[in-house]
Amino acid sequence: MDNITQQAEELEVIKAIFGDQWKYNKTTNSFSIQITKNVELWLTLPSEYPSSVPPSEFANIYEMDKGEPVIYQWIEKFKDIVLNDYVSEDCRDDVSYTNEEDNVQSVSSNNIECKSNTKLKITHGSIITDRKSTFQGHVCEISSSQDVSDFLNILLENRKIAQATHNILAYRVKCDKTTLQDSNDDGESHAGGRLLHLLQILELQNVAVVVSRWYGGIHLGPDRFKHINNAARIALTDAGFIK
Repeated sequence: MDNITQQAEELEVIKAIFGDQWKYNKTTNSFSIQITKNVELWLTLPSEYPSSVPPSEFANIYEMDKGEPVIYQWIEKFKDIVLNDYVSEDCRDDVSYTNEEDNVQSVSSNNIECKSNTKLKITHGSIITDRKSTFQGHVCEISSSQDVSDFLNILLENRKIAQATHNILAYRVKCDKTTLQDSNDDGESHAGGRLLHLLQILELQNVAVVVSRWYGGIHLGPDRFKHINNAARIALTDAGFIK
């Protein structure tokens, strides 16, 4: 596949994940995304990307996926640097990331009372809170579509998860020579498809992810999709799917 085609496909996926946050400037032929209220990332793609010509920064990420699309990985790495290292507390968005053991509203493996006997191992990520809405990702390694149903049923045995406003699902599982994949918005339009795009761009298989959202009464607009994807990414990282 040539570079221009790969760029077009990657940009389509990035747009699906970040929505209105991902902007295109015709004058400069560049792309941008707002990381925080005070930090904006700009990208310009040379014709040689992604087969060659990595940027001067983030070369390590490029080397790990040499010749493959890496814009999503760069954005996430840049966000980690900005939010964790260089942005002072008073400059950060009004968004909190909380370890599940420190927050009574989160769900951990220890407080899920599963009525089902199952071999499935479920990982619950840290929660994200923004303007009274709460998001938490749940991840499970799967080997069949039946595992997806079992995974969802186990989650819904927990009263708090069952009472979430939305439990958004996406999964991919390798079956013989094909990959089965699907998603469910659970009432949050387009959210399931964006979760599935996330799994696709990360090239993950044999995994199911559910993001629970408890609506806090304040509309978040496009930010909700950012938090849904970030909650999924946190859980996928905690479960070892993202290294």
